[in-house]
Amino acid sequence: MKKQGHGETRRWYKLGSGLLCLMMLGTALGACGQPKAEAPQAPVVEEATPPEEPAPAQNEPVVPEEPAKIAYTAPLTGLPVDKPASARPLAVMINNAPAARPQSGLSQADIVYEVLAEGGITRLIGIFQSRGTNEKIGPIRSIRPYLIDIGESYGGVLVHAGGSNDAYAILQKQHKEDLDEIGNAGAYFWRDKSRKAPHNLYSDADTLRKGADKRGYKKEADIPAYAFRAEEDLPEGEDASGAEVTFLLKSYKVEYRYEEASKLYKRSINGKPHIDLNTGEQLTAANVIILGASHKTLDDVGRLAVDTVSGGEAVLLQRGKVLQGRWARAKGDAIRFVKDGKEVPLYPGTTYFNIVPNAPSFASHVEILRSK
Repeated sequence: MKKQGHGETRRWYKLGSGLLCLMMLGTALGACGQPKAEAPQAPVVEEATPPEEPAPAQNEPVVPEEPAKIAYTAPLTGLPVDKPASARPLAVMINNAPAARPQSGLSQADIVYEVLAEGGITRLIGIFQSRGTNEKIGPIRSIRPYLIDIGESYGGVLVHAGGSNDAYAILQKQHKEDLDEIGNAGAYFWRDKSRKAPHNLYSDADTLRKGADKRGYKKEADIPAYAFRAEEDLPEGEDASGAEVTFLLKSYKVEYRYEEASKLYKRSINGKPHIDLNTGEQLTAANVIILGASHKTLDDVGRLAVDTVSGGEAVLLQRGKVLQGRWARAKGDAIRFVKDGKEVPLYPGTTYFNIVPNAPSFASHVEILRSK
């Protein structure tokens, strides 16, 4: 057999190499003709932007938002409350002897009365209606006929510890709804061992209302609401920085000083701030009414009859002003301050009523402090 020469071998090599290149080229071209698989990409999240509010036209006025309307107000303070203030008031007789001061709870009262008891001392009556829950109230003391009358003028449950013979006769014969620590409701009072009796008897509004419920007393009452001014209304009267009130004894001199920043009167007694022991803060009032009433001594102990019905001279302190007028009381109503026969509205907040004797004159018990 004839051997292949080197030339023939080279020809087969070149031919094979050419075929291999054509095959590789075809593979490459085939690969280039097919689409590549794309790698997965994270989804694009677009941030939601709030729609822009159209700007007011240049000449269009911007109308301010109306303030939220107050749904309910308390009938004795005119202050806003969360729900209708229809709870029956508590009329609490509060000791004002020097050994009883400072008292507790007076800053929670809607209205406070100060009036003489026997011996030249005064008694405080706190009317608790829209405020006061578990705050300590006291020291609590005895009741008198005219104190019954004041408390009932607000439809209140009478809260006391004992009373004069005349007061007990009224309570029993007329079946008054009262809570008496000595007689019918001792479980709803307690003694504070840090003070000496009888200046250490206390309770609180929640406990007293439980006592009233236990005795089946009415939960609601017709409350004689007062008329109130809007906060921005200007007061009537002449400029005055406050007043000094002398009831009978010089050791019972009360002063009310107006504070412009708070628009309230700060109360002092015998030259010292009158403090609420619960808060440590000085007692304040939005309105101060001083009124003259006829006082009559009934016995050698000095028990009194005080006329809380007939009306008479009075002054009203509001917002750094003093207004001369009168006090009046219709049948079944509470005491009101009137000017020219019309009730003068109060400012929202606590009101203090100070009842002084007409003798020797109303003016002898009241000194108006004029602004400098």
